[in-house]
Amino acid sequence: LRYFKMAATVGRLTRVLRQQANSTVCRPLFTSTALHDEKPEGGKSWFTKLFPEKIQAPTDAHSRLLTAKDLVYEMQIHDVKPEYFEEYKEMTEEFYPRIHESSDFPGEVKGSWYTAFGYQDQAVHLWIYRDGYEGVSRSEEALMGDKDVRQFIEKRQNMLRARSNQLLLEFSFWGEPQAREGFNVYEMRSYQLKPGTMIEWGNNWARGIQHRQENSEAVGGFFSQIGPLYCVHHLWAYKDLTARKATRESAWRKPGWDQCVSYTVPLIRKMESRVMHPAPFSPLK
Repeated sequence: LRYFKMAATVGRLTRVLRQQANSTVCRPLFTSTALHDEKPEGGKSWFTKLFPEKIQAPTDAHSRLLTAKDLVYEMQIHDVKPEYFEEYKEMTEEFYPRIHESSDFPGEVKGSWYTAFGYQDQAVHLWIYRDGYEGVSRSEEALMGDKDVRQFIEKRQNMLRARSNQLLLEFSFWGEPQAREGFNVYEMRSYQLKPGTMIEWGNNWARGIQHRQENSEAVGGFFSQIGPLYCVHHLWAYKDLTARKATRESAWRKPGWDQCVSYTVPLIRKMESRVMHPAPFSPLK
């Protein structure tokens, strides 16, 4: 009789677990677009923290929910033929400051870098258009109206293996990148997110960024509007790679950082890192 009672209990427990699995455990981690409710440290187990608590549909466009300004950024990535890299740098360092300072050009250089690790013979340029898409639209006409700049662009074409650009908006909780003192090593961490997860990414990083401010390493955060979509770039600055290692390890000792990572990692399809050195004319040194 005791055996049959135990068997019945196990059967009921199995049915409950199956129902729970169908309704909760098998739900994809990346579908939630809601903020995770803050609860006391002992309020729930480590296992339940792995799963989103509720699902909410976005109520507006990402560009309205995640940014507070009309600024538009253009990120240009140039893959340079190795044999032309030094010549490319010389030409860029002559003409980009000229374009930056021109009153006829609607944009300005926010930062320019040459890759050191992660990619080789690559340049990354970040432009900002303070009058938004209107400035972007006028930029090509302004460039083509300058004969010397037009010749520079034509000559540069033979130096490149490939080039691409993206139009980006800034996350409001990062703000516009600000100049910093001395020479810094920059790291750009790029993430290709699963479609539908941008709001959840922003919600989590709005809280997580507070754990990455100890050494003023947070430079900027951007998400794409044109180009590869659901693409995010986080830009960090360190005095050197040793400082990078120490700063990143320090973040793991702060309560809450591990939660930010555990919630955002399942949202990622692909990620990569570039370590870069600023060009001599770059406003971000």
